Amino acid sequence: MKYGFVIDNRKCIGCHACTTACKSEHDVPVGVFRTWVKQVEKGTFPNTRRVFSVLRCNHCTDAPCVEICPVEALYTRPDGIVDFNKDRCIGCKSCMQACPYDALYIDPDTHTAAKCNYCAHRVDVGLEPACVVVCPEHAIVSGDMEDPNSEISQTLSRHQTTVRKPEKATVPNLYYIDGDAFSLSPSAAEQPDDQLWSAQTRGVGHYAKHTERMAWQGEDIVKELLEKSATTVEEPANGEFSPPKSIEVLTGHNNAKRVYNAPGKGVLWGWEVPAYVTTKAISAGVYFLAAWLQLNSHGSVWSDAFFQLGVGISLVFLLLTTALLVKDLDQPKRFLYVILRPQWRSWLVRGGYALSLFGGVLTLQLAGGVLGMEILVSWLVIPGLLLALVVAVYTAFLFAQARGRDFWQSPVLPLHMIIHSLMAGAAMFILLDGAGFVNIGDRLTTVFVAAIAANLIILAIELYTTHPTADAKAVVKMITKGKYRQEFWMVLLACNALPALALYLDPLNTITQVLASVLVLWGIYRLEKIWIEAPQKVALA
Repeated sequence: MKYGFVIDNRKCIGCHACTTACKSEHDVPVGVFRTWVKQVEKGTFPNTRRVFSVLRCNHCTDAPCVEICPVEALYTRPDGIVDFNKDRCIGCKSCMQACPYDALYIDPDTHTAAKCNYCAHRVDVGLEPACVVVCPEHAIVSGDMEDPNSEISQTLSRHQTTVRKPEKATVPNLYYIDGDAFSLSPSAAEQPDDQLWSAQTRGVGHYAKHTERMAWQGEDIVKELLEKSATTVEEPANGEFSPPKSIEVLTGHNNAKRVYNAPGKGVLWGWEVPAYVTTKAISAGVYFLAAWLQLNSHGSVWSDAFFQLGVGISLVFLLLTTALLVKDLDQPKRFLYVILRPQWRSWLVRGGYALSLFGGVLTLQLAGGVLGMEILVSWLVIPGLLLALVVAVYTAFLFAQARGRDFWQSPVLPLHMIIHSLMAGAAMFILLDGAGFVNIGDRLTTVFVAAIAANLIILAIELYTTHPTADAKAVVKMITKGKYRQEFWMVLLACNALPALALYLDPLNTITQVLASVLVLWGIYRLEKIWIEAPQKVALA
């Protein structure tokens, strides 16, 4: 048994009956949608037409939202329906980043994720989903696709169908007859800033307060396209005015624009996520370098007090990381569900356990140092290093599970995280040296400069190697030439290149060391903020 949907675009009249029936059936709040009708206008006056496409959860066979959910709030039923349990959801918003179809939202009343669940409560008693029953044109067909006698199975066997974003390999179970690429692909049609039907292209209700408008492929890219292709009205010699020529967008000579859509969800992971990535890098990096220096000291230069100081700083920033993680949740009271009700495929769970175990090792080493149990401290160094490595890189694998964001699928993102940890750890020790807490001389300066140089190389690889999708290319353009260009290049210059050059030329100058460390730490946060925020500006629907 495998349930699915077929949307027959030859019949859809854009009446929004499915949207209102869904809202009524599930008491969906104003401003969010489980199913909605996207409208795209094509052509140039007077040869124009409007295309309607019903969008919703695709109930994927390989559902990314199920894989990334840390607490099994999202799960696939035996009949193929991807359902959710709001009583388990912690509001981490990972599922919303993982879904390539923008099908999930945070319910403003329950502060948990929600989406189309195929009206599972109706299906269980032999009824069809509410949207199917209410559609006046029978443009929505539902049922068991594995039953050869079902209407949906026979419909699929008789008609050519298409799905949204097949390249994502999610195996969606929502099919379109006469599906229009301009409507099904979020990057195929222009989204004007203002027009008659623009009310639902901006955040409303809950989202009006907490998010910003989602611009198609980034505001700067849209503006650039319009500036290149827009024309002005000209007055011919006979005194008669001619209408302006049509605007050609990326997809070719067809003038297509979105005129109605669900509101964009804006930036789901705000400042807390880049902040916790930064504090996590400091925690792991400080431990890396403290352990490395201790293992290489042979007891002659670096005292046990130095190592204990490193462990203490690492623990402080690890606790700060945990606090930021909890703060980012829409259901912070349920944060322990990650540990107590884990879904082990999620890297959020694996990272949560790594953070907990790392914190345990740090606590034991601090206690061992205070109690004079040197053997305990020594035995825990290697486990501590392994856990610090996992803590440093697990976010890269979590971002890779967010399959809706193409830019995060970079294979060098783990190296990006490790390099940032080394930079952050070195910066912290140099600051401690400048404050007189330790005396490290120029031992870490070489590591610091080398890590900054490696960071620049990794960034170049992430940005300038070939990107296979339009979404990833759009993010690169936003970072290097669009909205984030000024901040990005300033961070590279002021927080990477100049500190590295200054330390290389004068490695023993305390003022230079302190300023360079402060700039690098600030640069790590700002760069992570760009890396996390920019991909969220690309529309998924």
